Amino acid sequence: MTHPLPVGELSDAPIRVDALQALYDLIELHIAERRYPGAQIALAHHGRLVLDMSFGQARMGGSKAPDDQAVATRPDTLWLLYSNTKVIMAVTLWLLHERGLLRFTDRVSDHLPEFAAHGKQDITLFQVITHQAGYPGREVPASAWLDHAAVRKAVCDFVPEWPAGSKVSYHGLTAHWTLAMVIEAVTGKDFRDVVREDVLVPLGLQDEIFLGLPESQLPRMSYLYEPVSGQPGALQLRPENTDRVWQQAGVPGGGAYGTARGMMALYQMMLQGGRLGDVQLVSPRTLRYAIQNYTGDRVDEFMGMPMHRGLGPHLRGHSPGIRGLGSLAHPLTFGHGGVGTSYCWADPSSGLSFAYITNARVPDPWHSVRLDQISNLVHAAIIV
Repeated sequence: MTHPLPVGELSDAPIRVDALQALYDLIELHIAERRYPGAQIALAHHGRLVLDMSFGQARMGGSKAPDDQAVATRPDTLWLLYSNTKVIMAVTLWLLHERGLLRFTDRVSDHLPEFAAHGKQDITLFQVITHQAGYPGREVPASAWLDHAAVRKAVCDFVPEWPAGSKVSYHGLTAHWTLAMVIEAVTGKDFRDVVREDVLVPLGLQDEIFLGLPESQLPRMSYLYEPVSGQPGALQLRPENTDRVWQQAGVPGGGAYGTARGMMALYQMMLQGGRLGDVQLVSPRTLRYAIQNYTGDRVDEFMGMPMHRGLGPHLRGHSPGIRGLGSLAHPLTFGHGGVGTSYCWADPSSGLSFAYITNARVPDPWHSVRLDQISNLVHAAIIV
């Protein structure tokens, strides 16, 4: 299996190699404390993969089927990326914007006329992707996920909870189901196929990131765990491990599977003006348009802090704290995370990108605190 990023030397990156030992030690401590069974981290710099490390177990074993056999993590282990998926979707939308198939100032109803129901006729793609659409709590039922017409109907039937643009509040899944239906409307194709054919294959990531996990890739899949309430150190399987509908659906707001090194390639493309290797996927101007703070210091009511949202990734900005990216991050650092598990980010000031992915979905406040600690250990080691 080849990877699109050539391997470089960590010592050639603008980072104190010895300082990263504290990062490795913290991850090992988390595993010893049974916070999560396994983890994977990757660092890339100026188009080269300079660090790719796997820790612990992808599957714990020692339990009843399916988790009856321990499996160590490997470089090609596939992890549930949760909301890191949103950045993969965003790149696809940027590409369609460049091609003239949509504009972020378009109304959703320009592409899905029936979306105008319940007073939603003026909601724009910009408001949807920046979490200002006004329907964060609505749902697309799992029974509809593999039925395009049923998903479209569910999306168009969303009833707003507040006027679009009046608040910023994280839309966990609803925004990206909406955007997926817009992708299908403007291309005439399954949104999962568009992501694969127009983004992943050109970048050489078709074996590293999957939106819709084929059965053939199940042996590579890390199982996902969660804490057992009232039993410190005890972990139990989450239902995603055996839910083939979830795995196949490629839920556009949180259902991709991938590797840390695969996410690093995606972020290196963004750091290098839309180019990876010989492939110019999107233009530098598209990236400048998409990766900027469109929500200012407005508080995201779900997150409880300003999130400085762009058209996909969010930015560090200048607030005292920020979720996931690390409080020590350069203000232009951008990225996204996955609920209770992971974060990926890129730092334009150094050319470095970083991924940290684990296989236990853990609650706040511990989750947010450890993300800040993990990211800050990397930022503190950067020497530019």
